[in-house]
Amino acid sequence: MRAVGLYEFGGPEVLRVIELPEPHAGPGEVRMRVRAAAVNPSDTLLRSGTHAEALSGVPGPYVPGMDAAGVIDEIGPGTQTELSIGDSAMAMLLPVTPKPDGTLENSGGGYVEYVVLPANWVVRAPAGASHEAAATLPMNGLTALLALDQLALTPGSTLAVVGAAGTLGSYLVQMASHAGLTVVADAAPADETLVRESGAAHVVTRGPDIAERIKARFPGGVDAVADVALAGPQLMDAIRDGGTLVRFRHPDEPGGYQATSIREIAVQAPFVPDYAGRADKLDEIRRLAESGVLIPRVAEALPAAEAPDAHRRFAAGGVRGRLVLTF
Repeated sequence: MRAVGLYEFGGPEVLRVIELPEPHAGPGEVRMRVRAAAVNPSDTLLRSGTHAEALSGVPGPYVPGMDAAGVIDEIGPGTQTELSIGDSAMAMLLPVTPKPDGTLENSGGGYVEYVVLPANWVVRAPAGASHEAAATLPMNGLTALLALDQLALTPGSTLAVVGAAGTLGSYLVQMASHAGLTVVADAAPADETLVRESGAAHVVTRGPDIAERIKARFPGGVDAVADVALAGPQLMDAIRDGGTLVRFRHPDEPGGYQATSIREIAVQAPFVPDYAGRADKLDEIRRLAESGVLIPRVAEALPAAEAPDAHRRFAAGGVRGRLVLTF
């Protein structure tokens, strides 16, 4: 089968079309003919070598892709599932998985024609959604859901989303607003309408003084800040005593940072692999999309062979919605 992968870490040019053995579903598994795979920050981190040390001695190729959507075309013997052959489906994948000794296993991601997964890792795609749209939902949707589950804020609480115009940020705004939270979000002038339509009750101008602008709207501080933009610990200035800062990247990864608690502010770091295999949570994302709470955003769909260009465009920034590779 065709895949897009890499044998050495580096820039977008290391991505290439490769041939891999076609997998088949075993007991407890289903196979999906992948039609679309979204391009995410995690894909660029894998490609550039963020995990190179942990993957030392683990042979390639390494195949990125945490999101995939397509059609179920095999169900393994004895597999218990509500899925049927021909169903449109979506899944979150883990291209690399941790082992007990701290190294990583090369599990393979979604930039492939066929993927085999445990049945509880796959759910139906939202009714009426294209494969490209469905591919934008699993990883970012589960990350947003996990963050909100961990925050456990009650309706009426205040949540600031910094980086609200991006895919994860917009999903957070949409889901938090739907849950009854008062959302304050940042936006450049060109993105203000988009962010308001996502459900933000208050919009402040993005930029280096974002904490001060949030505090100007909420002098006592907000209950929590979700730092999608990797703005850093300075955002604690916008949080009330005893509130919560949510960061979305490990300190060892580019843009990641340590945050020492002050004023009893908690620091949370949602780790989306915790929701891998949680069909109940992924199906919640499906329901939110079907009901119109979550609006998938596809910037552009490109043939899989154009993965290097997709990664270049992603790195350049300013893309609204996800670039999606099609197979």
